[in-house]
Amino acid sequence: MTVTRDHSPRATGAVIIQADAVSKAFTSPDGQALLVLDGISFTLAEGEIVALLGRSGSGKSTLLRCVAGLIAPSSGTVSYRGVPLRGANPGVAMVFQSFALLPWLTVQQNVELGLEAQGVAEAERRERALRAIDLIGLDGFEGAYPKELSGGMRQRVGFARGIVTEPDALLMDEPFSALDVLTAENLRTELVGLWEGREAPVKSILIVTHNIEEAVLLADRILVLSSNPGRIQAELTVELPRPRDRHEPRFEALVDTVYGILTGREAAASEAIAATPAGHGGAGGDRPAGTPVTMPLPNVSVGGLAGLLEILIARGGEDGLAEIADELNFEIDDLLPLVDAAVMLGLARVDGPRIAITDEGRELSGADILTSKQLFARLAAHRAPLVRAIVQALAATDDHTLREGFFLDLLRRGFSATEARNQLETAIDWGRYAELYDYDRDDGELTLEPGVQHVG
Repeated sequence: MTVTRDHSPRATGAVIIQADAVSKAFTSPDGQALLVLDGISFTLAEGEIVALLGRSGSGKSTLLRCVAGLIAPSSGTVSYRGVPLRGANPGVAMVFQSFALLPWLTVQQNVELGLEAQGVAEAERRERALRAIDLIGLDGFEGAYPKELSGGMRQRVGFARGIVTEPDALLMDEPFSALDVLTAENLRTELVGLWEGREAPVKSILIVTHNIEEAVLLADRILVLSSNPGRIQAELTVELPRPRDRHEPRFEALVDTVYGILTGREAAASEAIAATPAGHGGAGGDRPAGTPVTMPLPNVSVGGLAGLLEILIARGGEDGLAEIADELNFEIDDLLPLVDAAVMLGLARVDGPRIAITDEGRELSGADILTSKQLFARLAAHRAPLVRAIVQALAATDDHTLREGFFLDLLRRGFSATEARNQLETAIDWGRYAELYDYDRDDGELTLEPGVQHVG
């Protein structure tokens, strides 16, 4: 989608970074190849800000590290000004989510690190570091240590350290996600001001984010990545003048478009379940349209899911995702896991940027506690692939008990160790609420609840 702008955009020049069919796979503990990135191609040119937007599991940070030359692609190439990388990218600097400051060094010493690594003389290092510190709004804190600074001030040090080397491309990995809302908004505004005023000594910016509004606020182009593995799902051009107004109709239209892209796969899966003939779809005996890897469980609680359904009912059963987020004072991407869970279970459906409750959602929301547990158990056991797999595996054993390691080993074929653990924890929460199975944390064992039948 292209939103027309009423004045000329900042001109783009030569291509700085080019990714050509980049794929990246890691080896899981059992020796299986875990594909994180699959065939990604894009360019970053002088004079533009490009956002890599996607959810957890889309490989955004992995792609950024390939661009930086910190890790090598399994296949494909990343080139800097036409030359394929064979190590660290000489034309980039990085700003990290976690600040990544050395606590025993002062602000000035932290900013000078990159220059020192480049062999810049001490006097020039000092002059350039002080200039960057002043530019980023930390004048007077040159001798302070990181522990004396707020989170926002520490991230300013990260920005100063990034721009002091005057890189062709500044790479930023979720640079505002560790900050409170107001501090993050202030830093975004200042970054835009530096960029538009040509004060920041960088030629381009590549930012990783999961925040849709942040991407639309900052970027000239947005690359939307799908998950597991990461692929470029869409590329959108943002031709809106800066500074951008979140409430301007063209801004809201683009946010809604991105929402539709990010929720499209989950909506399609839900529609596939709903459209399956009786006996093969529906909560009575359906197999979910996916596996525990292709349809991972969203990291949400049953209570949060119930809250979303109550909000939808209070709004007449249907509303825009952006409108719900604005009313609740959330970032709109905070709603996506809840939306994914509701769609997966058939409790809601998504049509572009709007969400509507289904008949099953109304039934679950209006039921008493015992009935709601029974309804949730039926839906989870048939429509949530991992919950279904756990019930089937437990039912197949003589004592209806299995150790958690069995499931973690299987999940690690498609997820990192941390993601596998998170998936199992969510499945445990859903299954225990539904009284499908119990979990003994001391022994690490899952046990099928009495009376629960094999799902098939």
